[in-house]
Amino acid sequence: MAERVAIERLGARADGIAHLGGQAVYVPYALPGEAVLIEPDGSRSRLVEVQTPSPDRIDPFCPYFFACGGCLTQHIAEPVYAGWKRGLLTAALERAALETTVDPLIDAHGGGRRRITLHARFHEGKVRVGYMAARSHQLVEIASCPIAEPGVSKAPGIARALAEALSSARKPLDFQITATEAGLDIDIRGHGEPNDRERQALIATAATQDLASLSVDGETLVERRAPLVSMGRARVVPPPGGFLQATRVGEEALAALVCEACAGAKRVADLFAGCGPFALRLAERQEVHAVDGDPRSIAALDKAARGAAGLRPVTSETRDLFRRPLLAVELARFEAAVIDPPRAGAEAQIKRLAEAQVEAVVSVSCDVGTFVRDAATLVRAGYRLERVTPVDQFKYSPHLEIVGVLRRDRARRRRG
Repeated sequence: MAERVAIERLGARADGIAHLGGQAVYVPYALPGEAVLIEPDGSRSRLVEVQTPSPDRIDPFCPYFFACGGCLTQHIAEPVYAGWKRGLLTAALERAALETTVDPLIDAHGGGRRRITLHARFHEGKVRVGYMAARSHQLVEIASCPIAEPGVSKAPGIARALAEALSSARKPLDFQITATEAGLDIDIRGHGEPNDRERQALIATAATQDLASLSVDGETLVERRAPLVSMGRARVVPPPGGFLQATRVGEEALAALVCEACAGAKRVADLFAGCGPFALRLAERQEVHAVDGDPRSIAALDKAARGAAGLRPVTSETRDLFRRPLLAVELARFEAAVIDPPRAGAEAQIKRLAEAQVEAVVSVSCDVGTFVRDAATLVRAGYRLERVTPVDQFKYSPHLEIVGVLRRDRARRRRG
C-alpha cells in the first residue's frame, strides 16, 4: 500500500529521508521539500510518484539513470548537489570535533571517467553487457556510458565482442577499461586463463577493435601499443588492471593540492604511491621515496622516473604498509609524507606517522569516514588539521576524494 510522506533532507547515499510511523525511511531519487508516494519496505522504500516536485529537481541526461546503479544524483540541480556533497565531509568533521578550513568542492569530472568497469553476463545464449542496478546483482544492459570520456563511452560494444570470444565457458565476466594516450587498455576478470582457441580469438578481437592492450587477470595477452599515461613530465605504463584515478582532471587536482602542501619540504615520502601520480610530480622539485605493496606498480613508477628528464632523485620500495608500515625512525629523514591508502584507510601506518616528527602529512582519501578517523589520530598526536579540500571526481555518486593537510603543532609540542 502506498504511503504519502514529506522528504526532509538528503542522506549520505543521496536518498531522500522522511519519517513514517515515527521511523526514518529512505527514498531513492526523492528531494528535500517534496511530497511523494512510496511503497515502504522496512527502512527502505520504492518511489511511486512525486506529487509535489522540488524546484531543484532536474531531468537526468542519461537514459539509464533510474535503472543503472552507477549514478545516483543526476536529478539534483548543481548548487544543491554541490552543497550536499561538501556537506558529507563537513558533517563528518563536526561529528569528530575536528575544526579546520574546508575548501569549496572542486568539480573534477572534466571530460568524464577514463576508467570504468563493465560486467558481462550470458543469458539464453546471448551476452549482455552493462552496469549493475543499485543495491542489486541485476545487470542493466547499456549501449554507451555518457559520464565516461568519449573514448570509453562506447566500450560496451567492445566488451560485448570480447565476451563473445569467451562465450563457451558462460562465466560472469568483468572488464576494467582504461583510456590511455595510445587507446583503450582492457583487463578481463572472471574467466581464468584462456585456452589456445580463446587466446587467438581475443587477440583477433583486440586488433579488430584497435585496442592498445588486452590482459586477462592482470597478465598481458597482447600489447599492440604501450598504454601510456602522462604524470607531469613522466610517462607511465600502468600495470594491467592497475589503479588510476577515475578522471584525468581529478588526478591533476589531487596532485596539485599534494604538491602545494609539500612545497616547503626537501624530501617527501609517498606512501601507497601506486604507479606514481604524486611521486612523479613531486620529483619535479623534491627528492621522493615512493612505497607501495604492488611490485608491478613500483616497477612502472621506477621505469617512468628513470625515463623522465629533469626529475630530482626518486627512490622506490615494494613494501606491504599494512603489515610493515614505515617506522618513526625511518620517517625521520622526511620533512613531509603523503599517504593515499585504499578505501579502508591505513591505521597501522597512520599510527607510525603519529609517532614521527614529520612536519607535514598530506592525507588523500576516497572515504570520508576513514579520512576523519585517520586525521583524528594525527590530531591527538600533536598535528593540526590545517585545511581540507573535497574533490569531486566521482560526480553523480556519493563517493568523494579528500585532501587534508596536517602539520605539526609547534606550540602544542613546546607546551608538552
